[in-house]
Amino acid sequence: MRNPKPMSLTLRVLARLLGYPDAALRVHLDEMRQTLHDEAAVQPARLAELDALIDSIATQSAIDAEADYVQLFDSGRRTSLHLFEHVHGDSRDRGPAMIDLAQTFEAAGLYLAEGEMPDHLPVVLEYASTQPPGEARAFLGEMAHIFNVIFSALAKRQSRYASVLGALIELAGETAHAVNVPDEEPIDQSWAEPEAFDGCSSAGQARPGQPQPIQIVRPAQGQAAATGART
Repeated sequence: MRNPKPMSLTLRVLARLLGYPDAALRVHLDEMRQTLHDEAAVQPARLAELDALIDSIATQSAIDAEADYVQLFDSGRRTSLHLFEHVHGDSRDRGPAMIDLAQTFEAAGLYLAEGEMPDHLPVVLEYASTQPPGEARAFLGEMAHIFNVIFSALAKRQSRYASVLGALIELAGETAHAVNVPDEEPIDQSWAEPEAFDGCSSAGQARPGQPQPIQIVRPAQGQAAATGART
């Protein structure tokens, strides 16, 4: 069986491309492009898409590139780069999964910097880049279904960043394909608090202006007596 093609440097470049497009990233775009071409781990058609992404970051003003990044990755859940957001959401299972992943990194001698989350995709890719090609491919393969959801959400927005997720899916030995990604309401709306004195939140309860059920519970006899004693 032929040995898997090296992909370590490619994974590091892809991790950096998914990072915040600050001045430190922008100054190294040409080197990142050259690294992708030299290692040639990515298929030619996908490599051309990555070139287009690099060109778009390079030609945008810094403020526009940064604003677009925040709008894309930090203002919605479908395109979140925090992988467990797509698996566990806000459930209590997310905490133990974070711990397990951090321990996987530590077993390889890698420790998170302050403020880093282990499920952040650039961090995950940095870890994968330290593994032998076969192990890295298998590790990515375990998450390929999550990559495909993010790829589909980015493609739906016609974002060039979809090329990075497409490359990752293919490096995992899978085929990138569109899946149905439901539209999501604006994050400000989904996290909005109920209107004070004017009804409940629309999430699972009646909207303002609609009849809202109430339930009156009669207190136990002992509790009622205690309440009367305090009045």
